[in-house]
Amino acid sequence: MEVVPGFLCVLSVFVALVSERFVALAAFSQSMDSDFTFTLPAGRKECFYQTMKKDASLEIEYQVLDGAGLDVDFFISSPSGQMLFSDYHKSDGVHTVETEDGDYMFCFDNTFSSVSEKIIFFELILDNMNVDEEPDDWKEYVHGTDMLDMKLEDIMDTINSVKARLGKSVQIQTVLRAFEARDRNLQESNFDRVNFWSVVNLVVMMLVSAVQVYLVRSLFEDKRKIRT
Repeated sequence: MEVVPGFLCVLSVFVALVSERFVALAAFSQSMDSDFTFTLPAGRKECFYQTMKKDASLEIEYQVLDGAGLDVDFFISSPSGQMLFSDYHKSDGVHTVETEDGDYMFCFDNTFSSVSEKIIFFELILDNMNVDEEPDDWKEYVHGTDMLDMKLEDIMDTINSVKARLGKSVQIQTVLRAFEARDRNLQESNFDRVNFWSVVNLVVMMLVSAVQVYLVRSLFEDKRKIRT
């Protein structure tokens, strides 16, 4: 009967250590990312704003998925209004900004096109958004780590490494899906064009054939009048 209390004691210690590790993991700095897809009408410009902190990092990647020319104008402005990056008539682009406190503005401009609307995908990746927190604050939540052979720092480093790689994999998959959507739209547009011009060529060939038959028959017609 003495085995049961001992087992319960060991189990309670293990649960406490595991719960403390989850608390410590929640205190780590994490990167944030989000992606959007929207339709930019012809002759319009759309702007978006992102609030950033000092010494953080803002990365934006965009692609034009559909629309005539697959191009758009793009620019980023700092909180002070200074132009940081600008692209003209580009189908895709990637830009990274080391930020300061304030709202960053990035705009997609389709005013150069008066007919075609554009479908645009972009992704934002925000790093070091909680730089004000002390990196070692999580240690105060952990007690009794000397009961384990492996150091808690090593466990946290491994978990963060796996999490970062998983996040990178998700980001790459999102970008690949955007490339796939753009290629599919381009192929469907080419398919429609091929079908249209094939029908046009078929109609022209039929008209030319009819004209040729008429001309050949007219050469062999006897237009002389026969008197009786």
